[in-house]
Amino acid sequence: MLNASKKILLVSASLIALGGSINALAAPSSNASPVAVERVEQMVNVNKASAEEIAAVLKGVGTKTANAIVAYRDAHGAFTTIDSLTLVKGIGAKTIEKNQSRIML
Repeated sequence: MLNASKKILLVSASLIALGGSINALAAPSSNASPVAVERVEQMVNVNKASAEEIAAVLKGVGTKTANAIVAYRDAHGAFTTIDSLTLVKGIGAKTIEKNQSRIML
């Protein structure tokens, strides 16, 4: 009879431990993979944002280029298409391509 009690106790403990593991596996991780983070991209309105905001959101756009975007916008008015950003020195088709989903007008 003692062996049966030990087996029941061992099985119960295993199920409890396994239950905790399942919850841990099902819970979202705070260390999300880069792929998961990439799906929730930030966006920036290049017609309203500051140079700091533009540089922070757009890939491959540093402070100097972000300042050029703002200066161009101030001198020529709002951008009417995303492709019109290529008129700014330092912004090419590749920069537009990799930031297409991040740019708002």
